[in-house]
Amino acid sequence: MGKIYIKYIKRIFDIFISIYILILTSPILIFALIALMISNKSINVLFFQLRPGLNERIFKLVKIKTMNDKVDHNGKLLSDEQRITNVGKILRKYSIDELPQLWNVLIGEMSLVGPRPERKYYIDQIVQQHPEYKYLLKVKPGLTSWGMVKFGYASSVPEMIERMTFDLMYIENVSIALDLK
Repeated sequence: MGKIYIKYIKRIFDIFISIYILILTSPILIFALIALMISNKSINVLFFQLRPGLNERIFKLVKIKTMNDKVDHNGKLLSDEQRITNVGKILRKYSIDELPQLWNVLIGEMSLVGPRPERKYYIDQIVQQHPEYKYLLKVKPGLTSWGMVKFGYASSVPEMIERMTFDLMYIENVSIALDLK
C-alpha cells in the first residue's frame, strides 16, 4: 500500500479511535478534573504548552495540569517531582494527564502514533548533536510512539537521543500494522 493511502487511513483511524477513547474515558476525565479543582482550589486544570509538530509548525499541546503553580517560566524543566500534586501523581501513574491530547489528535495536530513532541529548547540541543532528529519533524507527533514503547519516557537529552533511534525506525517502517502493534 502506498504512503499516501497509509496517511489517509492513519488519519481516519486517528479520528475514530480518538473519538471512541474520549467518549469511553469521559467519566474518568470529568472525575479527574473535578478532583483537581477541589484539591487545588482552582478551575485552572488544563495545561497548554507550545510544541513543534509536523514540519516544525507550532501547536498547543494540551494536558491535565499535574503540577502546582510554581511555574517553570523558561519551559526547560522536564519534570519536577516536588511540584507534582498528590492528585497529579495518581493521574501521571495511569497516564490520565495525557488523555486531553486526544483533542490534539482529533483536530489533526497529532496522530495516535508518531514521535512524541518535544519542546523546542530540547530539540535545538538534540539537533546540534544529531541533525537527523529533524526527520522526526517530518511526520505528525504522536500520543505514543515506537520510542515510548521500546524506551519509555526520556528524562534527559541523552535519553531523548537514545529514544530517537526507535522513532526513526518507526518513520522508515510506518504502517497501520505497526501502529496497532
